Amino acid sequence: MTTGGSQLDELSINTIRTLSMDAVEKAKSGHPGAPMALAPLAYLLYTRAMKHNPANAEWFDRDRFILSAGHASMLLYSSLYLSGYGLTLDDLKNFRQLGSPTAGHPERRVAAGVEATTGPLGQGLSMAVGLALAEAMLAARFNRPGHDLIDHRTFVIASDGDMQEGVASEASSLGGHLGLGKLTVFYDNNHIQLAGETAMAFSEDVPKRYEAYGWHVQDLGEEISLEDMEKAIDAAHAVPEQPSLIVLRTHIGYGSPNKQDSFKAHGSPLGEDEIRLTKEAYGWEARRRRRGGVDRTGRRLPRRAP
Repeated sequence: MTTGGSQLDELSINTIRTLSMDAVEKAKSGHPGAPMALAPLAYLLYTRAMKHNPANAEWFDRDRFILSAGHASMLLYSSLYLSGYGLTLDDLKNFRQLGSPTAGHPERRVAAGVEATTGPLGQGLSMAVGLALAEAMLAARFNRPGHDLIDHRTFVIASDGDMQEGVASEASSLGGHLGLGKLTVFYDNNHIQLAGETAMAFSEDVPKRYEAYGWHVQDLGEEISLEDMEKAIDAAHAVPEQPSLIVLRTHIGYGSPNKQDSFKAHGSPLGEDEIRLTKEAYGWEARRRRRGGVDRTGRRLPRRAP
């Protein structure tokens, strides 16, 4: 699973991965595997796809990002830290600690840039349908020809667990019925759940179900380079009368020599030895030495602001 981007892209993506691994390891609790797999998508959203302003996290017409797979919270925290939303390195070091803004699952109004409290599976995707509906209702009421005061999108990362929940099914059905075309959901089809393979409990054809709901569906399989995902986002935006589902076959614990594609990368720290091996697989230490350290080269991701 290559990023297909520049050296700076790769460095930024691996910074998200390594921050996530290290924070979970320090807390001795959490989910490192999904952030490692989804780092390219988060990087793409925060640097190229979303309309947002870290200096004004509550800007009214910002695009919304909902991490429905709330267990992957370090993916969000690492992205917010690198994008300049105000989280500090100490906040990441205090992941899952009492009083820290980096709770085990994202909590609204605790850390800037967190749009919704997500933890119970299906909840985030369902709230995202509500956010997209609110955008459509406000746009219909206040926009005038040549004056689009309300014009933003809602992006979601959802997991197998989200797709298994009834509340998400009901909300997704409503989103398709209402034609909420500014809603884009990425389905992280990584084949792994907490105690083993997803196939142990789940075998339905999710893309076909969403087509039946009236969604525009793209299944990228493993073709998920930055370019592939960006094209898919453009294709989703080109269908304004339907919400979009983009299916990604990711590899949980990406780069881990012994825990990639294993439930052992889902709900437990990788362990210090495995982190060292994974960083070696990324070429992380050698790259840090060549580039003079992450803080000077990878700490801030580019961003698009209003």
